[in-house]
Amino acid sequence: MAEGNGDLRKGVGALEKFQRSVNALLADLESSPAGKSKVAAQTVSRSALSGQNACFAEADGLYTQYNRVHESLVSLSKSLGDQIEYLSLGVHAAAVGFDNVDEDTRRRFYEIQAHLDAEREKAQAEREKTQKPEQNADKQSDSGWGAE
Repeated sequence: MAEGNGDLRKGVGALEKFQRSVNALLADLESSPAGKSKVAAQTVSRSALSGQNACFAEADGLYTQYNRVHESLVSLSKSLGDQIEYLSLGVHAAAVGFDNVDEDTRRRFYEIQAHLDAEREKAQAEREKTQKPEQNADKQSDSGWGAE
């Protein structure tokens, strides 16, 4: 039995080492140009591309795409930070035992889990929405051949 406890202790030690690495990674991410606050602050105004109220379709398109990509990067940066924090909290809970985790840590763990689940469901719904027109087009073309 003592051997099993030693193995468990080694496992917890490895998890704690992993947690320190994860915490360092999270700190590095937040202090880097990829940190969510820094990514969110990097914006371009529409007027920077061709002047205010100037009719320039290509500039409008570039601005629209830039904003779309920028919003995705901000979301990705936040999601990555949340996932790293989620892993860190999970490692901590595994090391000390879930029953020994304080209520604030449990709450934060479940908040992040709910947020990540909502993001995944939203992404899945968007993928399904973009796939449906293609599927419908296939069905329409199939039914069109039989009508001729």
